[in-house]
Order: sequence, then structure tokens, then C-alpha cells
Amino acid sequence: MANISDYILKQVNAAAGKVEIPSNLKDQVLGGMKDSILGSLTQTVAKPGGIDEIKSLLTGKADAASSSITALAGNLFNKNVLSGLKLGAAGASLKALIPGIMGKLSGILKDQDGDGDVDLNDIILTLKGGNAGGSGLLGKVTGILGGILGGK
Repeated sequence: MANISDYILKQVNAAAGKVEIPSNLKDQVLGGMKDSILGSLTQTVAKPGGIDEIKSLLTGKADAASSSITALAGNLFNKNVLSGLKLGAAGASLKALIPGIMGKLSGILKDQDGDGDVDLNDIILTLKGGNAGGSGLLGKVTGILGGILGGK
């Protein structure tokens, strides 16, 4: 997997495959859904207690469907994408896909509990915009998460 942004977009495309989206809006809608998910992660890490929420989500310890991060992603998608489009039932169907996509995201680090090759502290630093890095799996994971923020 090249980066987590690509992984999320792949999950968005797979999940949205059964929802009819006008072809002229497809890239905008799917990109907006991906950006909403990424935005929810970056906003969450910046708030008090957000680091623990991110850790719980990425390790699969928190239920993605009931996570405040997932709720925020849905709200961002509704506000930034759906509110300006006339998608009707398709819009509601697309928003309903976000919990499942977040569940896939939580699974990517589910087996890591902080004592393996992935250092969740470096991941959090990357989400906050730091320059965490390293070689091997750690470097790949921090590079992946750096892709979430578009290099920010």
C-alpha cells in the first residue's frame, strides 16, 4: 500500500460501488469522502483526548461505527460535499458508508498494540504534522500517515 490516503480512497471506491453517483460528480464526491475521513483524523488528534481516540481507533480497540471520529467524518462529508450537491437518496447512502470505511481503517493497525514494529507515538506525531520517521515498517507507516495530510 503506497499510503493511507490511497488505501482510504480504495475503500471509498469499493464501498461506493453500489451507489449511483452522476459521472460528472463522482470524483468530487469520492474525493470529498476521503478528505472528510482524513479531516476527521487531523481534527481529532488536535483536541484534548484526541490522541487516545486515534490510538483506540487505529488499533481496533474502539468501535469505528460509534466513534466520534466517524461521526465527525460524516458531518464533514455532509457539510463540505453533500450540502452543495443534489444527490437525494444517493447522498444519504454515501454518508451511511463512512462507518464501514472507518472500520476498514481501524483494521490496518488492529494487531499492533504499541510493542511491535509500529510505534503509535510516531503515528500520532505524524498526524499532528511532525516529522516522525524511521526505517523499515515504522518508516513506511509514518510515510503512509503523512500521505493522509498531504505532506502537511
